[in-house]
Amino acid sequence: MSPRISLAELAERLGAEVVGDGDHMVGAVRALDDAEAEDLSFLHNSKYVERARSSRAGAVLIADADLLPGRNLLVCREPYLALARALEFLYPAERPEPGVHPSAVVADDVDLGAGASIGPLCSVSSGTRIGDDVIIGAGCVIGRSVDIGAGCLLHPRVVVEDRCRIGERCTLQSGTVIGADGFGYATVDGSHHKVPQVGIVVLEDDVELGANVCVDRAALGETRIGRGTKVDNQVQIAHNVKIGEHCLLVAQVGISGSTEIGHHTVFAGQAGAAGHLKIGSGVVAAARAAVINDVPDGLTVAGNPARPHREWLKANANLRRLDGLRDKVKKLEIRIDELEDAES
Repeated sequence: MSPRISLAELAERLGAEVVGDGDHMVGAVRALDDAEAEDLSFLHNSKYVERARSSRAGAVLIADADLLPGRNLLVCREPYLALARALEFLYPAERPEPGVHPSAVVADDVDLGAGASIGPLCSVSSGTRIGDDVIIGAGCVIGRSVDIGAGCLLHPRVVVEDRCRIGERCTLQSGTVIGADGFGYATVDGSHHKVPQVGIVVLEDDVELGANVCVDRAALGETRIGRGTKVDNQVQIAHNVKIGEHCLLVAQVGISGSTEIGHHTVFAGQAGAAGHLKIGSGVVAAARAAVINDVPDGLTVAGNPARPHREWLKANANLRRLDGLRDKVKKLEIRIDELEDAES
């Protein structure tokens, strides 16, 4: 059950300012349409101002108090970030008991940190180090000589293959596979011959991977995902890819082998990149963009093949005019034929 807390105390925890009754108690967070008097809600998008004004929420997280006069408010510069912190406090995660579940199979030489927990039916192989306060959920498989940093959370059925390295405070959602073989084959005389993939995967600190993400081990060297990068569900990151810090890869993105991506770059849903490219920092690849060439820093691209966003918008606007242009050309052709007939 969520703890109840006064707005004044909650504001102190969140670094917010109370407008209204600081003694008002809240105990849950709900959306504007569902909230009641003892609930906290939030407004971080101006599209929902009218919903906020009609909401029965006991208090609202907001950036601009002038939008909701006469209401109990927690005013802060970043309401969405404050929401995250409020959720962490009001809905604290339950940690499993430290130690190894009786059904887990753990090699004798595994280095298990203080407070770490290994869940039911896990397998942890020889030479692996698991840091302090790591949680490994049910059914996970950890290979040989893996290194998992302190404070990581592996949800059920995660696989981390041999020798891969995971930094501190990383979160891996269910079904994710780290270190499967990269897709490398030498094709000779119509047959495909496997090229052994002998590199590793490195996740730096504070990386989060969604459900069923696949990060392939390098053919040689490393596949690396930079600090603070967040990856959505069902994303494929191929061998020898290098992704910089604080990037966002949204659902069903695919990054082909040996492509390098700078920091703070975004790939929207179902966007993809061909192999051996250099994609800069601060780049945005719009949904379903197919990136087949290098992209400089700071550029937004869209389309298939991907091109600068303004150029893509112009091209699509022209496509919508094609029917009208075709009709005009047809009429001109008829008129020309008529004039030629008249001259003859």
